[in-house]
Amino acid sequence: MLLDFEKPIADLEAKLGDMTHLTSNSDPEVQAAVKALEKKILELKKETFANLTGWQRVQLSRHPDRPYTLDYIYEITTDFIEIHGDRNVADDKAMVGGFGSIDGQTFMLIGHQKGRNTKQRQMRNFGMANPEGYRKALRLMKIAEKFNKPIVTFIDTPGAFPGLEAEERGQGEAIARNLKEMFMLKVPVICLIIGEGASGGALGVAIGDRVLMLENTWYSVISPESCSSILWRSWDYKEQAAEVLKLTAKDMLAHKLIDGIVKEPLGGAHVDVKWMASEVKKVIKTTTAELLKLTPDARIEQRIAKFAAMGVVKE
Repeated sequence: MLLDFEKPIADLEAKLGDMTHLTSNSDPEVQAAVKALEKKILELKKETFANLTGWQRVQLSRHPDRPYTLDYIYEITTDFIEIHGDRNVADDKAMVGGFGSIDGQTFMLIGHQKGRNTKQRQMRNFGMANPEGYRKALRLMKIAEKFNKPIVTFIDTPGAFPGLEAEERGQGEAIARNLKEMFMLKVPVICLIIGEGASGGALGVAIGDRVLMLENTWYSVISPESCSSILWRSWDYKEQAAEVLKLTAKDMLAHKLIDGIVKEPLGGAHVDVKWMASEVKKVIKTTTAELLKLTPDARIEQRIAKFAAMGVVKE
């Protein structure tokens, strides 16, 4: 799938493909032209992806080939065992989690999961978790705390499911309880935004010692489309809304709402999933090592202080 801003690059790559067929005759002029075109494509890619707008990063975060939670988990762990159910209502397929080993160290890995095709998207509810999903996540976090295992959460959701049945089962209460309980977890908690980070649906599993965003992701109280429809009564102003919301990783870091940015390969995480997973693995290992140097009480104190300082206005 090609995004609008990728079309000029794709046109040049198509031209390069045609030219490479001509290099078989070993004509020095053709080979020189191919090299020049390759250089031009690389420069255009660098320029394009270095200057993406907020809306373009939102589009990249939703790319259908982008790796999801289970893609990362299976790439970075050797023996992931998924744990199901909230022990109350059902097993929410939009929220996955379980124990897995990363280079011999056991972690509790939890995250939103989207689908690749129509059937999977329906099963995963498009990555929108119900209350039982958040309650399952909390149950798994409590298990991790009991066995003293670090927690890693992967955030990628367009928001918590807003259906009537979700509200009847206490969607707001489930998310609020997660916020409260995550502040007090005695084990290290690392939160990674790997795609969309929309509203309370994202925040319900994003209270951690370190909150990190991948380069082409977004994190906001509302999506650009919803913001546009509220402010301008139309979805046509989503590009302006994306800029005003300051939802990119750079904006979030500048406002001290996250702790760091994880670099993506040129073109986005979907271009080289294995490389992206290896970067995520490195970040998890180094961050966990840092956090384990602190006592549980010190981690909790820092966690609370960090979030309490957000939005404070000094006159």
